[in-house]
Parts: sequence; C-alpha cells; structure tokens
Amino acid sequence: MRGLQERVDAIPYWYHHIELPGGIVTPGWAPVDPVAYRIPEDLTGKRVLDIGAWDGYWTFEALKRGAREVVAIDDFSDVVNTEGGKERKAWDTFDLCRDALGYGEDRCTREEMSVYNAWKFGEFDIVFFFGTLYHLRHPLLALEMLSSICKEALYIETAVCDYFSPYRGGLGKGYGDDMVMEFYPANEYGNNVTNWWAPTLKALSYMVHSCGWKGVKSWRFNHDPASVTLCRGVCVATREGT
Repeated sequence: MRGLQERVDAIPYWYHHIELPGGIVTPGWAPVDPVAYRIPEDLTGKRVLDIGAWDGYWTFEALKRGAREVVAIDDFSDVVNTEGGKERKAWDTFDLCRDALGYGEDRCTREEMSVYNAWKFGEFDIVFFFGTLYHLRHPLLALEMLSSICKEALYIETAVCDYFSPYRGGLGKGYGDDMVMEFYPANEYGNNVTNWWAPTLKALSYMVHSCGWKGVKSWRFNHDPASVTLCRGVCVATREGT
C-alpha cells in the first residue's frame, strides 16, 4: 500500500490545507485565515452540516472540536484553479483525509448534493456555509432553506463587494456599507464562471435577518484587502438576540 504522503502527492489539486497524521499537511491554500471564522472551540455533541465541503477542512475541524456527527455536502460545481473542473477528483481528497484521520461514516457522512436539497438530512445544531453563497443562482432561497433546518447557529463566509467591484474599477472600488448585491452573468468576478453574486456585508446581514434569525453579527476579514481573495466577510446568525 502506498504511503500517506505519496497518496497526497498523487492528487493534482488540493483546495484545503489539512493536517494529517505524521506531520503531513495537504498542499491547499484555504482557508486563508481560519481564526477569522470565529468557530467555537467546543462543539461537543453538536450535529453539524458542512456545505461546499470540498477537501473537508471544516468537517474535520468540527469533529476535532467534539461534534458528534458531521454531514458534508458538495455539488462540485466550483471550478476554481482546476482547468474547468478536470483536476477536481470529487470526494477523493475528502475520503483520503477521513481515512487518515480515522473517522468512520457513522460520524462523518458525505454526499454529492445541491445545497437546496440539504433538508433531506433533517435538522442540525450548527450549519457551516462557507465559500458557497456567491456560487449560487438563488442565494436567498438557500438561506431560507438552511434557516429552516438549523436550530442554533448558521455560519456564513462569502465573497463581498464592500471593497471590490469589477463594474466600478476593481479592488478598492466597492460599495462599502451600501445595501448592494452585484450579479455576474459570465466570468466578471475572478474570471470564474461559477461566481454569480456578491453582496455587501450589510446586505448579507439583512438577508439573513429576513430569514427569521434574531441575532446576526458580521465582520470583514480585514479592512484593507490586498487581493480579491481577501475581499471576504463572515456573518453568524443565532436564534437568540444579541
């Protein structure tokens, strides 16, 4: 049987950098700043849904932090840096990491599925919705559906147009705190045809609030992003007002 490092090296593209046994780390670049997501250190006993799981970084983080079960879904529609998707090997990377980390399918399930059908898995305590909203043709529909199956907290990370707009001149030419959401019918955002929308963080917060959440907090990754990759925001919704 091939060694773990050899199996990692044999995969042409990794999105996430994931620490595996023996000091091996997968060669992905995401997430850029895990701390910025402000995920609780203790998720003991929680049932978690990880949407757009890709290689599984946040799935395995949730399990590491005590989650009793994580369901990971992805539809493999994002083709970023993968030559039109040809280098993306579906669940190969996820399965490799799951096996290496020793998690069984009883605690760690994965399914090829659209976010709009996630209700089929029932209710969850926590939902991770990272790097996915801007790939959807119907983002508010997705937020409404996820809100209906999430009991405690919904964590969202997405591209935002606060600091970047391809229609206004690029980096540093965004909308700030305006209530705006941009639409990209082709490859206007990041030269990626699977990018459809980017809201301002303010617009995203109000979209989430409209789905029935009492507590909504949001923040930007930073206030002076050096690249489009860092033009990101996080929104966290809870059932209790804050």
